[in-house]
Amino acid sequence: MLLYRLLISLFATAVLLRRGPSRLTIPDPQDGPHVWLHGASNGELASVRPVLERLTAADPERRWLVTANTETARDMVAGWALPRVSARLAPVDLQRVTGKVIRDWGVTAHVSLEAEIWAHRFLDCPGPVILLGARMSEGTARGWGRVPGLSRRVLERVRFASAQDAGSMSRLVALGLPEMARGPVVDLKSFYAPPTVTPPAGFARNHTWLAASTHEGEEAIVLAAHAAAREAEPDLRLILAPRHPRRAREVRAMAEDLGLTVAQRSLGETDGTVYLADTMGEMALWYAAVGRVFVGGTLTDRGGHTPYEPAAFGASLIHGPDVRNFRAAYGRLAGAGAALEIAQPDDLVQALAALADPGEQARMGALARETLRPEAGIETICEKISGTLETG
Repeated sequence: MLLYRLLISLFATAVLLRRGPSRLTIPDPQDGPHVWLHGASNGELASVRPVLERLTAADPERRWLVTANTETARDMVAGWALPRVSARLAPVDLQRVTGKVIRDWGVTAHVSLEAEIWAHRFLDCPGPVILLGARMSEGTARGWGRVPGLSRRVLERVRFASAQDAGSMSRLVALGLPEMARGPVVDLKSFYAPPTVTPPAGFARNHTWLAASTHEGEEAIVLAAHAAAREAEPDLRLILAPRHPRRAREVRAMAEDLGLTVAQRSLGETDGTVYLADTMGEMALWYAAVGRVFVGGTLTDRGGHTPYEPAAFGASLIHGPDVRNFRAAYGRLAGAGAALEIAQPDDLVQALAALADPGEQARMGALARETLRPEAGIETICEKISGTLETG
């Protein structure tokens, strides 16, 4: 525990230098007891929205404090305007800071998403602790394994846990999760319900493809493939959504160096064979606009991003070999022949051509959506959560 406190103190110092004292408290505490739900960023919290909507509807008395590590995720949750839900930036997990939040907000239980395991939040919570969609990679498990006493103390506080995959659940149990806390293996992102959105005009779905959440090293591959694919499909447009919009200038320069015209979302531009979607929180617009999606993070050492969201919109899927963040989901897609995996960058042009036919796009998109339907129902998860909260 001393090592954890030292590391979290160093982390807190870095946060304070960057952002000031705002992460040392949660301001404007609301009256009444609260369940504290925490997720890292947009993806984690968007995945839990269907669960939270059902839980707030089922219990009109329960209040929720929802925290995120990023301002965009906090604002996203606030924009849902759910009753009795307060959205705030998460504080650093210093013992005195966490203790003050628990007292000020009357925290009675803690729900944490995916890989967000913070020792003081778990140990100091006066009520039940719940892990939803837990993700414990082999590397992270090795890290926790170096402090076995702490990992066991922290995980013994968990009353109910669902994990994204069987491997994560096994590693959590090995680190100290009680057997009685084991719940179903289900990825919360499989509950994603696509919102009704209207994409900007000018995108013909059958002739537009999306490179979603790309990382450094992938944009050059995507842009070269787009330029090559336009030789056979001259009307083809690309929506390029980098994972980090701050890289927009760099990405735009890459496209223009290839002779491609660029329209940049943040600048209000519309005409271009490449539409640079350099904004946050609008990915649903781009999924709805296209018939083909390349999932970013799969051609670099990033582990890949979610296939659930594009599949929910009925888009056909293309991805690279590095899918370890969603190994189970991509395994199901591969088993059903519901996505195209490319082994190397040059294969991307061939994959785009294989999905150029509108009928094939629709067939593969429908197959991906059906393949990724959740194995455990959302009602089951909500009942487990409610039961755990009620029994304390």
